[in-house]
Amino acid sequence: MSDTLRTILKIILVLDLIALVLAGLYMLSMFAKRCPKSGFYAKLGDCHYAHRGLHAIHAGIPENSLRAFRLAANNGYGAELDVRMSRDGRLVIMHDESLKRTTGANANVGGVTEQVLSQLTLEGTREKVPYLEDVLPLFDGKTPLLIEIKTENNNYAELTRMVTDLLKQYPGLDYMIESFDPRVLMWLRKHRPDIIRGQLCENLFKDETCKENFLIRFLLSNLMGNFLARPDFIAYKYEDRNDLAAGLCRKLWGPQFFWWVVGSQEAANELVDRGDKIIFEGFAAK
Repeated sequence: MSDTLRTILKIILVLDLIALVLAGLYMLSMFAKRCPKSGFYAKLGDCHYAHRGLHAIHAGIPENSLRAFRLAANNGYGAELDVRMSRDGRLVIMHDESLKRTTGANANVGGVTEQVLSQLTLEGTREKVPYLEDVLPLFDGKTPLLIEIKTENNNYAELTRMVTDLLKQYPGLDYMIESFDPRVLMWLRKHRPDIIRGQLCENLFKDETCKENFLIRFLLSNLMGNFLARPDFIAYKYEDRNDLAAGLCRKLWGPQFFWWVVGSQEAANELVDRGDKIIFEGFAAK
């Protein structure tokens, strides 16, 4: 064997070892807690979750409105909702960073005060922009909430603290907290480990609205903040269900999976049959 061939083989061996180490680190980085065999956290897993409430704009029921949440609770559904912080520290229920789509106002939630928000209505209806304290009583002692924390400008610690402080006032409420921002889960792990926490995820390379750079997109899309956040469950985008990260995380660590947004009973049945949970929209899930 020539010296050149030996050198080439050594290089290949080193590259293989590096690849194995990197693959191992990648798999370890997406660590998530294994789902308990006894079931998923009591009744938190016993119902389906209406995405942004049981909304139907054709019937005059906008998303993330009090009417949508009231309908969800009264029909035995849990509800998923989004929490942002206004400029004056109010906990606003709103999915988008901008108010434009849902209220017509050309401003961001984080840039306005309660005085401005009180003048707005949702999607051409009479429904007002609700606050978290408006929604919690609707579910207290009834069905559970899946609360997504939407961070902005590094406000993850303050926003998460405010949300959890408010939740203490409702001892009869069952809830979980989720976020795309792993720092929210890390804060909960340190300060409120009793709260069930979930990592939201999607393939951000397919999301044209994502403003993050390549590295952040890669890390978040591949659940690589899990080793620090240690989520109790994963909430993954249904359209990205065949992505490598979702499959590997499930097979390696066996966490509870939620899927969003499920849009048909057929898809819901398939997911529920394998033990997953659904966040649904556009139909009355059974």
